[in-house]
Amino acid sequence: MTAVRVCSLILNEPQTIPPGGYFIVRFPYAGESYDAWGMHEPVGGDWKADNRSGLIHPAMDGWGTLTANIHWEDGGYSELRDRFVRDPLGELPDSTATDHRPPSPGMQCFTKHHELFVHADVPLALLASHNDSTPRKITHAQFKLSISPVEEP
Repeated sequence: MTAVRVCSLILNEPQTIPPGGYFIVRFPYAGESYDAWGMHEPVGGDWKADNRSGLIHPAMDGWGTLTANIHWEDGGYSELRDRFVRDPLGELPDSTATDHRPPSPGMQCFTKHHELFVHADVPLALLASHNDSTPRKITHAQFKLSISPVEEP
């Protein structure tokens, strides 16, 4: 049996999310919690300006467990949104686990969990959105994938 393969990304600096639509949350290539399987390899350029820095490329086909944590700055929004997306830069992105939520009292800190089949040739991303009229910042984010092998009978 193959061991579980894990990628754990972390963002500890503010990232601006424009109003309208969903945007890929980007993650630096340095300072990651864990990426022994090379699922978040640098692709060149500035990670802050390149949507590819928001991708996790599954190291194998299997059953994927996705988790995320997003902290938003205060704002004039009445709704915060996030979703996981398969192949977000491809011709047919496939979104799943979409959440729309009102702001909570106090800090805007949200976690999410979803499980799905993943494939080595289909990257995954965490996307976020808000309905404020001006850009707002995500002040902290985490995006994690663990892949368990699937044994056929």
